[in-house]
Amino acid sequence: METAIWIIIAIAAAIAGYVIAMNMSRKNATSRANVIIDEANREAESIKEKRILEAKKEEMKIINDAERAANQKMQKLQNTESRLKQREMQLNQQHSENQRRKNELDNTKNNLDNRESILESRSAEIEHRHRQVTEELERISGLSAEEAKEKLVESLKDEAKTAAAGYINDIMDDAKMTASKEAKRIVIQSIQRVATETAVENSVTVFHIDNDEIKGRIIGREGRNIRALEAATGIEIIVDDTPEAIVLSGFDPVRREIARLALHQLVVDGRIHPARIEEVVAKVRKQVEEEIIETGKRTAIDLGIHGLHPELIRMVGKMKYRSSYGQNLLQHSRETANLCAVMASELGLNPKKARRAGLLHDIGKVPDDEPELPHAILGMKLAEKFKEKPDICNAIGAHHDEVEQTSLLAPIVQVCDAISGARPGARREIVEAYIKRLNDLEQLALSYPGVLKTYAIQAGRELRVIVGADKITDEETEKLSAEIAKKIQDELTYPGQVKITVIRETRAVSFAK
Repeated sequence: METAIWIIIAIAAAIAGYVIAMNMSRKNATSRANVIIDEANREAESIKEKRILEAKKEEMKIINDAERAANQKMQKLQNTESRLKQREMQLNQQHSENQRRKNELDNTKNNLDNRESILESRSAEIEHRHRQVTEELERISGLSAEEAKEKLVESLKDEAKTAAAGYINDIMDDAKMTASKEAKRIVIQSIQRVATETAVENSVTVFHIDNDEIKGRIIGREGRNIRALEAATGIEIIVDDTPEAIVLSGFDPVRREIARLALHQLVVDGRIHPARIEEVVAKVRKQVEEEIIETGKRTAIDLGIHGLHPELIRMVGKMKYRSSYGQNLLQHSRETANLCAVMASELGLNPKKARRAGLLHDIGKVPDDEPELPHAILGMKLAEKFKEKPDICNAIGAHHDEVEQTSLLAPIVQVCDAISGARPGARREIVEAYIKRLNDLEQLALSYPGVLKTYAIQAGRELRVIVGADKITDEETEKLSAEIAKKIQDELTYPGQVKITVIRETRAVSFAK
């Protein structure tokens, strides 16, 4: 019991000590807190004063900047106000000047109105006087004004025609003096530099055989073989008494060549009957088509022409089997191409283009179909279809003056075509066509008034026209020659060129008795 009491006393004493210690520490903490608060207040006061000073400095800076900006704006406003005052003064001066000019214009307008009224009155007076003079002239001359005007126009027309004919003669003489020599040199040099051939083809092909016994085998029993051959080739086969020869007749040279080659294979093979004939003709036709393409390619390579459309190459090869006036068309086209290249080089133009146009100028003569178009126009359309250049197409279409010439290639192709066709031995005509062409030339010239006689000479390459001296003057002969030349060019077809010579002479005839 006593121990428990001591324990309780000890606990009470410990509690009392703890309470005393806590009171003492609380007093110390309160004193330290008061010190910290005092220091914080002093520091806050110093920061506050510092911030106030900074704010005052910033305020003074802002006020200074605002005053400086206001001064600048004020200066600008003053400058603008001075400029506006100057502009106002200028506008006032312009207004006064415009007002002065307006007054002057009003005065001028009044003067013009007065003059216009004076002119109108004078014009009426002149018109009246003109009518009086016209009536007096009509009374004196016995002609009305319209009749006199017509007579004056007719007289002026006659004078103009005479003057124009003389002027044309002067121009032509001057052109001949300056251009004839150079043109002859170029043409002669072009001809000399191109080798030419004379090729004559007919509308028949003669097939030679070893003996006449083969004729019977070709005819066949009751003529079945020859009928099958004619049906397959489209060529007329003439078997007559001509020894060791069979005649193949037809206007298509390609078909004649197919018939000749097929007949040669049949004779060599010995088997001649309708089925074999059809087989051989089909085989030969394919071979000829391949030969046509190969000929076109070889021609293009020989002439140095590249980039031709395959269809144009085929048409060029097809020219080998066509002829014009007896002249082989492919040889004529090659010759024209070479002439064009030489002449273009002499004139400083592109010889490759000229050679290309010369080769293609007659492709309108070998179309697959037969449209009703001149061969020059058809050739131009084919060239356009296969993407040839416009100047080459124009040269093809204009080489017979059927379209307007728009490039320098066109006259070169035209001239070289005439050179190739007009050289001696190049072309041949049958007698009937030759005589008809001469008669057409003479009759065309005889249709003109004042023409007495006409003579076609030099195989139709020159036309002599005799006119009456009392019906046509010297000046009119030049005009007549040009008109006849133009009409021949427009209406007739002829190889080369035709020279028209008009002869006017006065004869005095007396008889001694």
